[in-house]
Amino acid sequence: MLAPLVDVMLGNEEDFTAALGFKVADLDENHSRLDAVSFRKMIGHAVQEFPNLAVIAITLRNAKTATVNDWGAICYHGGQFHEAQRRENLEIYDRVGGGDSFASGLIYGLLIGKDPEWAVDCGAAHGALAMTTPGDTSMATLEEVLQAMKSQSARIAR
Repeated sequence: MLAPLVDVMLGNEEDFTAALGFKVADLDENHSRLDAVSFRKMIGHAVQEFPNLAVIAITLRNAKTATVNDWGAICYHGGQFHEAQRRENLEIYDRVGGGDSFASGLIYGLLIGKDPEWAVDCGAAHGALAMTTPGDTSMATLEEVLQAMKSQSARIAR
C-alpha cells in the first residue's frame, strides 16, 4: 500500500471508501447527501492512520441528474479544514476531467504560495469550469478561474 508513503492525497468519496476502506457517515448509496462534516470525520481517521498526510482534499459532488450537479470540495492542511464555496445546481456539459481540474487548481494555489482556503476555492472553481466544456482537458484561463472564484456559479464571460 502506498498511502503510508504519501504526504498529499486527493480524491473523492469513492476513492477513500473503496480503495482505503474509510467509511463516510450518513453517505447513502446514491451519494445524494455529501455533508462536509461527515467527510471531515473521515479525514480525521485517515490522518490518524497515516500521520504523514499533510494535505488531503476531496471533491464533493451530488449528481442530481447527468447534467445538474452540486459541486464543492474540502481540504485538510496544517491541521485545519478549508471548504470551497459550494456550487448548487451546476449545469454540466461533460463531467469528465472535473476532478483532475480540481486537483490542478488546488495544486497551483499551493505551489504559488496561496493559503489553503484560496487553493481549495481555486480547485473547485477550475473543476466547475472544466465541466462546462467538452473533453477532459480544461479550456479555462486563469482569468476565468479567478472570475469563477468570485461567484457562486461557473457562468463566465468567454
